[in-house]
Amino acid sequence: MHRLLVLTSLLAVLLPGCTSKKKADLLVKNAHVYTADSSFAIADAFVVKDGKFIAVGKTSTLENDYTADSTVDLDGQAVYPGFYDPHSHFLGLGQVLTQADLVGTASYDELLERLQSFRKQHPEAMWLTGRGWDQNDWPEKTFPTKEKLDAAFPDVPVALMRVDGHALFVNSKALRLAQVTAGSTLPGGEVIVQRGQPTGVLVDNAMQLIKRVIPQPDLTDKAQMLLAAQKVCVSLGLTTVSDAGISPDEINLIDSLQKAKKLKIRDYAMISLGEPNLNYFLKRGPFQTDWLTVRSFKLYADGALGSRGACLRRPYSDRPETGGFLLLGPSELERVTKLLYASNFQANTHCIGDSANHLMLDLYGKLLKGHNGRRWRIEHAQVISADDFYKFGKYSIIPSVQPTHATSDMYWATERLGPIRVKGAYAFKDLMKQNNMIAFGSDFPVEAVNPLFGFHSVVARQDAKNFPAGGYQMENAVDRKSALLAMTRWAAYACFEDHLRGSIAPGKQADFVILDRDIMTAPNPQLRQTKVKQTWIGGERVF
Repeated sequence: MHRLLVLTSLLAVLLPGCTSKKKADLLVKNAHVYTADSSFAIADAFVVKDGKFIAVGKTSTLENDYTADSTVDLDGQAVYPGFYDPHSHFLGLGQVLTQADLVGTASYDELLERLQSFRKQHPEAMWLTGRGWDQNDWPEKTFPTKEKLDAAFPDVPVALMRVDGHALFVNSKALRLAQVTAGSTLPGGEVIVQRGQPTGVLVDNAMQLIKRVIPQPDLTDKAQMLLAAQKVCVSLGLTTVSDAGISPDEINLIDSLQKAKKLKIRDYAMISLGEPNLNYFLKRGPFQTDWLTVRSFKLYADGALGSRGACLRRPYSDRPETGGFLLLGPSELERVTKLLYASNFQANTHCIGDSANHLMLDLYGKLLKGHNGRRWRIEHAQVISADDFYKFGKYSIIPSVQPTHATSDMYWATERLGPIRVKGAYAFKDLMKQNNMIAFGSDFPVEAVNPLFGFHSVVARQDAKNFPAGGYQMENAVDRKSALLAMTRWAAYACFEDHLRGSIAPGKQADFVILDRDIMTAPNPQLRQTKVKQTWIGGERVF
């Protein structure tokens, strides 16, 4: 009896040490978890501690192994890694939220109506600014001229950015303040002139003639813009966004807001090209925190297809007198890429037209030579010649594309490019084949912020009204598994952040999103109706 009592006492001492549970901050259980890891495993639970996933697996196992301060029972709801947008304009979104919203205007007259309504709400503004118009959505489908704008707003300068950010529509007051005339020129841009007078539309680099006189927000204003943009993004499941071309001061502002824990969303910042920025960052080198990555420069090779600034190898089918233009000359683009190759920085070049893509693929190839780990990117990769696709794979170049561009442009793309050349446009599946990888973004605020719109666009190749029946150029639709990877793990790889996040796996930052339906199985017409129920960043619920 005495020996039994001793044994019982000994077991009482030893067993707690053997069976005690490990402590954690959060247990998410009874979920349908798309991990997006290397095996694309499906789990039903995970554990978070100190902002990172520490275990992923079965609910019964994790409940047995861990005790958590907080438990979320999802009753079978779908969970995904936090969504990425590897090519967007995060600060630009914040700025657009302070301007007149012209997206979706169906006519010049509707544009004026929205402006007049906005002016009543902001009668004190020194300039009337807005963004989002697209003449391709209007009955006449031609660039507007300033006469109606002048009549409606004779005394306040007006500057209205086209939806793609590559053309500006202004009134006479703005032209006079900027001293722009029919003779004003700037390489890589165009002041549109009719009957010897500026029409009020300036394309690509020529926009700088107006921008230089528009009052710019200070850092205090920009901080508020960033916080407003964050609110929109996390509500749509985005946990990492990007800023495709910002200044050192803006990068420092983002860094300071993140360190102050006011800005909780993560940001991949591309540095705006310019000699002062090159000199500063090439000496300093790349840097990365848990929230911010700065190791790339944003280059512009050409403009946009909608404003006919994209540089084509042959003239536009609907305007044979022009083939677009380069925003920087070939020698300057080569000089800059050589500087970046000699550093640890990534080159991310905006290329829309087949000529711009051809030029940059060859410039990259001369430096990269073959397979490599530099992760240089072509942003948009919108129109590719048939003999250029293989270069993405040969030189390990990542196509960073925006699926909704296809379904926004499909109504008029054939008119611009012709029936043969358009087959090499928005060719996402063909691009993905080159490296078995592609990165999907949105280019917001050029397009809608919602990443699920892009998911629907690339899977169904249809717009919000599920047009066209059967999809647009369906040979380049992408399967759902690849589409999810392109907005999670592959996007993280394209941003040098795959060691930090992009999948639900032990050691990765605990960024995840919970949706009201399973986008991997829901019918195509339901995808755009999917709602975000919760967004978590670093194990903290932010929406």
